[in-house]
Amino acid sequence: MEKKVKFIISGGGTGGHIYPAIAIANELKTRFPDAEFLFVGAKDKMEMQKVPQAGYNIKGLWISGIQRKITMQNLMFPFKLISSLWKSFIIIKKFKPNVVIGTGGFASGAVLKVATILGIPTLIQEQNSYPGITNKLLAKKANAICVAYEGLDTFFPKDKMIVTGNPVRQDLLDIDDKRIEGLTYFGLDSTKRTLLVLGGSLGARRINQLIATEIDFLLELGVQIVWQCGKLYFDEYNHFNKKGNVHVLAFIDKMDLAYAAADVIISRSGASSVSELCIVGKPTVFIPSPNVSEDHQTKNAQAVLNKKGAIMLKEIDLDENFKKVFADLISNDEKQAKLSKKIHKLALPNATKEIVNEIEKLIKE
Repeated sequence: MEKKVKFIISGGGTGGHIYPAIAIANELKTRFPDAEFLFVGAKDKMEMQKVPQAGYNIKGLWISGIQRKITMQNLMFPFKLISSLWKSFIIIKKFKPNVVIGTGGFASGAVLKVATILGIPTLIQEQNSYPGITNKLLAKKANAICVAYEGLDTFFPKDKMIVTGNPVRQDLLDIDDKRIEGLTYFGLDSTKRTLLVLGGSLGARRINQLIATEIDFLLELGVQIVWQCGKLYFDEYNHFNKKGNVHVLAFIDKMDLAYAAADVIISRSGASSVSELCIVGKPTVFIPSPNVSEDHQTKNAQAVLNKKGAIMLKEIDLDENFKKVFADLISNDEKQAKLSKKIHKLALPNATKEIVNEIEKLIKE
């Protein structure tokens, strides 16, 4: 009798690391129905809720990133690192995985580091066009590195790297047939254009400030707004729900219906968001966060801009340029159609399956 295949999957901190990890697990589950899964994340981060909601067990490590200024958290980092490495060792020795998969975040760094020391095959899934420090450090010892963008051989060994794209929620692959359902779900007017505003899973302060400031301008253009402001900001912006044609939400669970209902999208440019928006194929204005490592959101957005698939506005330019850029976009059907066509060409809808193909190779080896 064959032993059950076991997988440890680690990634978290933001939805951009969590949802690809869950997508990979779901695809593995279809191929290995009897497999055992264990997720490892960071204590007190959103993966500790989102992963169990998806039906998987998770263990938390005492780990967090280094801040850009001197803080007590930075002083605690060496102790957190030692603690997370030791706990990762205990978890791996007890669970005995066949493969360990990392989708980013500091927890995945500790788990994959220990796995390589113990000789267990590892796979890195790098979502961004500019890798984070954790994955760059892990790359030499990893068995396979699945990336979403060309040209990352500057950072990773070329012989280990496979361009697969980023895993996305499978329910996004057929949104064209869901428009009426989406409009109904959000209580939208089918005669108006819909603007979908996304700031990432945790919300985006600057995007929220922009929409709050320009909301009357947007409504005068005849659009209705579905605005995911993030749970941290919901109390601050909830009062806009009293306005007609404005729907403020802390978090959108039915993203397939939100994308289906949208005509134009304003979004951060985290890796998972960019991958989803390529598949969705709607005209998009990216507003990258400048407060992320290596300014990777700007680089992600620029990769789409280079193919003429989106518009990018930097935060520093919003006050001066937003009204002009958005008014031009919403009034120009031809421009919207061109942006939709070009961003959709960048979609890699089979990413999850291709990543799992690489994991299967590691099991056989």
